[in-house]
Amino acid sequence: MTITPLMPVYPRCEVRPVRGEGVYLYGENGEQYLDFASGIAVNLLGHGHPHLTKAIQNQAAQLMHVSNLYGSPQGERLAQRLVDLTFADTVFFTNSGAEAVECAIKTARRYHHAKGQPHKHDLITFSNAFHGRTMATISATNQEKLRDGFAPLLPGFKVVEFDNLDAALAAVDDHTAGFLIEPVQGEGGIRPASKEFIQGLRKACDDNDLMLVFDEVQCGMARTGTLFAYEQYGVEPDILASAKGIGGGFPLGACLATEKAAQGMVIGTHGSTYGGNPLAMAAGEAVLDVVANDEFLAHVRQMGDRLRAALEQMIPNHDGLFDSVRGMGLMLGIKMKTDSRAFVNWLRGQGLLAVAAGDNVMRVLPPLVIDDNHIREFVDRLSQAAAVYEVPAEAL
Repeated sequence: MTITPLMPVYPRCEVRPVRGEGVYLYGENGEQYLDFASGIAVNLLGHGHPHLTKAIQNQAAQLMHVSNLYGSPQGERLAQRLVDLTFADTVFFTNSGAEAVECAIKTARRYHHAKGQPHKHDLITFSNAFHGRTMATISATNQEKLRDGFAPLLPGFKVVEFDNLDAALAAVDDHTAGFLIEPVQGEGGIRPASKEFIQGLRKACDDNDLMLVFDEVQCGMARTGTLFAYEQYGVEPDILASAKGIGGGFPLGACLATEKAAQGMVIGTHGSTYGGNPLAMAAGEAVLDVVANDEFLAHVRQMGDRLRAALEQMIPNHDGLFDSVRGMGLMLGIKMKTDSRAFVNWLRGQGLLAVAAGDNVMRVLPPLVIDDNHIREFVDRLSQAAAVYEVPAEAL
């Protein structure tokens, strides 16, 4: 057997896109796909959005990269906008979500180190979480499929049950630096944490001088109907990791923090060659131009409500296949009664793109620019596909 030029770590499917337009992707031979996967919650403006495309083209012609040895007017502008729009006082730009979470982990630990308490280095994390594929982020999970073959894992993480406040509080000890949590689990099955749970974690952090670290890589940047999901919980984190939609398809992530949380992040403590380069900053600004306003966020909430209602109306027609809908905004999951991964794979052959997730869930993550016609098309085609789907024997 000869290894493929692309390292074979993905089970790549038969869909081979070469072009995108709005909410549609097109394959090598002209096949059309309705894209309700959005590159796994990345292409929040769809494909070929004119404002985003023009911003990237213009910046590419001017300046793409110079390194962080020099001043960054582009980075300063985008950071200031994020500070003005959020809880944060400062921002570090990265190239990916995993890097943003890594920076968040380092920031939380460094906070206690700077206060003369280096023994406070453990982060309490939660079952079925997904924080990335780096050594630190896989060490922060309890998912064996992510960890298998990569021992020894990094110390400093303690995993407890998601949405179980008693378990989280019981895990706090003298070595605890804080909590690392996705307020809405994505890979784990589109599972929003309860408000009581999140508020309980915030109170524990306030009472014990701990860091509340949110991983909003998937649920952030307007996906849930507010710019970040934390706004719907009545709390503010100390540190937040963002990525995916923040660049609209261009690789970009960000670690946002309060001044208090970032007090240990001084010169020399962190860095990135490409992080915050002018091209990425242009993409990030273009995305904010579109999504960071009340009208757009209201549109996301409205479309989310309509999509959820349409799916809930459809489900009884296929109650042997679908169970229920959950999620927030346009970050929705359909809990299935059969193998969600097999069904999602089969749907691709019907021209519909969604994403499988844990807990036997099909993620529905459309571009945030969808309208009623796209919702109607997706639900109609999903219902038609479900009517002729034959459950694989191995899934019975």
